[in-house]
Amino acid sequence: MTQPFHHASLSRAQSIWILGGAALMLSLAMGMRQSQGLFMRPIGEDLGVSASDYAFALAIQNIVWGVTQPFTGALVDRYGTRWAALIGCLLYAAGFTLTAFATGPVQIMLGAGVLIGVALSCTTSGIAAKIAARVVRPERRSLAFGLVSAAGSIGTFFCAPLAQGAIAAYGWQIATFVFIGLTAAMLPAAFLGSRADKVPLPSQGAVSETLGQTLGEARRHGGYIVMAAAFFVCGLQLVFITTHLPTYLADCGIDPMVGAQALAVIGAFNVFGSWLFGWLGDRYPKRTLLGLIYLLRSFILAAYFMFPASQATTLLFAAAMGTLWLGVIPLVNGLVAQIFGIRFLATLTGIAFFSHQVGSFLGAWAGGVIYDSLGSYSLAWQLAAGIGVAAGLMQLFMNDRPTPRMAALQTQAAE
Repeated sequence: MTQPFHHASLSRAQSIWILGGAALMLSLAMGMRQSQGLFMRPIGEDLGVSASDYAFALAIQNIVWGVTQPFTGALVDRYGTRWAALIGCLLYAAGFTLTAFATGPVQIMLGAGVLIGVALSCTTSGIAAKIAARVVRPERRSLAFGLVSAAGSIGTFFCAPLAQGAIAAYGWQIATFVFIGLTAAMLPAAFLGSRADKVPLPSQGAVSETLGQTLGEARRHGGYIVMAAAFFVCGLQLVFITTHLPTYLADCGIDPMVGAQALAVIGAFNVFGSWLFGWLGDRYPKRTLLGLIYLLRSFILAAYFMFPASQATTLLFAAAMGTLWLGVIPLVNGLVAQIFGIRFLATLTGIAFFSHQVGSFLGAWAGGVIYDSLGSYSLAWQLAAGIGVAAGLMQLFMNDRPTPRMAALQTQAAE
């Protein structure tokens, strides 16, 4: 008889509803976040904000997200997901409201940058992974992480064309209010997903575990450090694409709607890619899969920018990148759970995610600076591809062995 995929304290229907709530919250949060590059040109033309100023606001968003994620993760590990998720939804709405009424770069930096940055730390992969880890049986976690991550791209598939259509028909401010409306749907989703807080954590048996001990283990585990360092490149590459691809296409004389279509295609193919790498992560070494993702991304990025852009090549590029887009999330979450367990999963993934967001900061801001200085993105994509290859090679050979504490816990469970 096949074992159920969910925790023994839940029915199949309850587990699906909880995972669905987490997935919807993540989907809308990531969909709106990854569509913000579409606003760069219209906001610049209306308010006189340069590409580097707008890119700096999104860079601030990413670094604020990264700085606050470990603290949000620690609060979630200690007190549960509910209040963090609900507050994050409200902050998201506040950030878009401030952006809609902006008159210059300062308000955009505070709204799209600071407020939405904090909101993302409360509503995206860190919390969704914690919910999935508690709801799903250990041997199915990597796939569950992949399915929840896939939801983040369903939002992009929906939000990017919606935003571009609203911008073209009514202007960027009305498009921002459309996004404010979407944040209302995040509230019931967050409430539903946070029911995972009632699911009991796995027994620790005779093996004690505190946050201080776990942080000490992470600091001494070379594989965790390598994984966090490689995560930097993930953030740099992805945010460079979402922030600057629409402007690059406009410079190439391509219809702005192609940029929205590309983001939608990324979202659609990531649904498959996240499921695929989650499924593979339950069967093959996660570190090897991560290394291959970084290497393939870098080769695809270089190939796209080396040749003249067209609608066909852009959509093909989007499909290839989309397949690899968020496949790292189930693998990183799975590695952390494999090495350290799930008691402080949100905290440890949050610390690794800070590295990701430092990369995101540079991908957004440095891309804008290079563009303003040189008038093209050539140097930016070359750097993004080069360090991606280095990260992929590092990731292939990381140490992924469980800590002694976790190994002892596994022995106890087996006995």
